[in-house]
Amino acid sequence: MVPAPDWAISLAKLSDYSVCPIYAMALATQRAMWDTYDTCHAIVRQRRPKNFQAMKDKLIAFTLGAATLIGTQSLRPLDAYAKEPIKTPLITATTTLQDDTYLLGPGDQLELKLFDAPELSGPLDVLNDGTVSLPLIGSVRLTGLSLSQASQWVTSLYRKQVLRPELQLRLVKARPIRVALVGEVERPGLYSLTTSEGAQTQGGPSISISGLPTVVDAIQKAGGITQLANLRQVVLQRRMPGDSPRYKQTQLDLLSLLFEGDQQQNPFLFDGDTIRITKASEPPQEAIALASANLSPHQIQVYVIGEVLRPGALPLPANTPLVQAVMAAGGPQTWRANTGNVELVRINRNGTATRQRFKLNLSQGASNALNPPLRDGDTLVVNRSGMAVASDAIGAVSAPLTGLVNILALVNLINK
Repeated sequence: MVPAPDWAISLAKLSDYSVCPIYAMALATQRAMWDTYDTCHAIVRQRRPKNFQAMKDKLIAFTLGAATLIGTQSLRPLDAYAKEPIKTPLITATTTLQDDTYLLGPGDQLELKLFDAPELSGPLDVLNDGTVSLPLIGSVRLTGLSLSQASQWVTSLYRKQVLRPELQLRLVKARPIRVALVGEVERPGLYSLTTSEGAQTQGGPSISISGLPTVVDAIQKAGGITQLANLRQVVLQRRMPGDSPRYKQTQLDLLSLLFEGDQQQNPFLFDGDTIRITKASEPPQEAIALASANLSPHQIQVYVIGEVLRPGALPLPANTPLVQAVMAAGGPQTWRANTGNVELVRINRNGTATRQRFKLNLSQGASNALNPPLRDGDTLVVNRSGMAVASDAIGAVSAPLTGLVNILALVNLINK
């Protein structure tokens, strides 16, 4: 690590180390470097020391030099950068997420140990604003930094306070992990995960989760996936180190995990991660096999009405095909059911309804086009055959006449 020049330390002391962390943040990100420049420049301009112009020139030179050290590809004039709106950069990850480092945040419990100043040692709690209170230094912001970056930053702050700032900064207790799940999961939202959790997929048994939470653990706690979940394109977004919000994302193939056991597709989660499960254009070919996986709902409820032996609501395994659901209701009635006209009525998440017609073919395997897997809440209508329609029409017309004939027969019987 390059030592901070004396002029940078002097410039920071015009305000406070925690307000102007020029050295640590300049090495973190380009965004943080320009933020540091703006902050320090405002402080210098407000105090207006005699060597204002010289200090400003050194500040610009050091900022540009730090940018070169971390491999900044392009630099723009400071005035032009200051006029730009703040953006949140997004980088596609090329390395495994398992190599990421833990970032400090509110709720973490730390322990500071100064070897030559034990009276300054003790526990530190990261507050809601991301700061900790350091003896002799005051409030210092550590959120968004790795433990190594935070140790280097605290060491640089104590360099002017103690003779030999040899210290150890240790994470005693990590905060709960909060992740967001969006897209094709049963219960999208924000979830808090710990090392000991209980989860349950829709209609399935309760699952005990122990150890550091992973992507699969989070999906299970959200109730599992929907039928249209595209498990080949699960996007995981993660914040990168630094005070400025910068993110990277990678794409996971959970089908490789389920069918081939590739656990690289099930990385550990960090606080602030976002899991986005995209929507497939149609149910995957592996839908029937996925029904037995612990990511899918265990049971669904389907309504079968019309010309079947036992119409009503039926609890069925997830992704049960249409033909199997009709047979679970007792099968079609022999001559009354029109097996070529079975309707599937489906209520979508946005409140709209779709209606499709299928031909009941007992020899047809599961197929999205001919024998689709069913979702929770689907309704199957087995329509009447032409003979059943005619029979019902004759019965509707003859029923009143039958009653009239019976009355006339009763009258004749009385008269006799």
